Amino acid sequence: MRKEVPLLITILTAFIVILAFFLTPLAQTQQILLRWYAIIGGFAMFVGVWNLLKKHVFQVSRGKNTFYSLVLVLGFFMTFAFGIYSIVKYKDAFYINSPFMFNFNYVLAPLQSTMFSLLAFFMASAAFRAFRIRRLEAALLLFAASIVMLGRVPAGYALWHKLPLIAEWIMKIPSMAVQRGIGIGITLGAVGMSLRIILGIERPYLR
Repeated sequence: MRKEVPLLITILTAFIVILAFFLTPLAQTQQILLRWYAIIGGFAMFVGVWNLLKKHVFQVSRGKNTFYSLVLVLGFFMTFAFGIYSIVKYKDAFYINSPFMFNFNYVLAPLQSTMFSLLAFFMASAAFRAFRIRRLEAALLLFAASIVMLGRVPAGYALWHKLPLIAEWIMKIPSMAVQRGIGIGITLGAVGMSLRIILGIERPYLR
């Protein structure tokens, strides 16, 4: 029963939510289920945060990866304290001059920018490997990428005034066709995985 009941709830809930798009009487039931989904999601987030803190506090106590675990734990409690203080003093944690927003704007946002900037180096490394001319497809990719990069800078316009137009055509026609193909593939994959979960073939929520 520990497996059958969650599976039955998943199947019934999924079919009600899907059928509500076609059967108006089920719309109210759909809204109730979506509210329960939000409530359960909130509790799941709380459990996830608790497990994260528990794991890193354990690592600090055992002396494993002490520095990074300690930074995570202290950062969490500092942000939580700033949020509570901001709510008590300003009645809103997202008030522009609150300590919580100061921590967000001058600590978290710069850290996020740093992480995303590091991705540029990985992208450059991947592009270097992809642009090695070993096959016809790699040569075409290198040729198209070179035109697009030159067409987006003033130097490309100085070389040939129609280069930006060609770069724009590549982005709007061939590149967009590829993006839509990838999007269709992702959508079909998501639908397939959703059906496997609804029908009980995949059961990640029981692990």
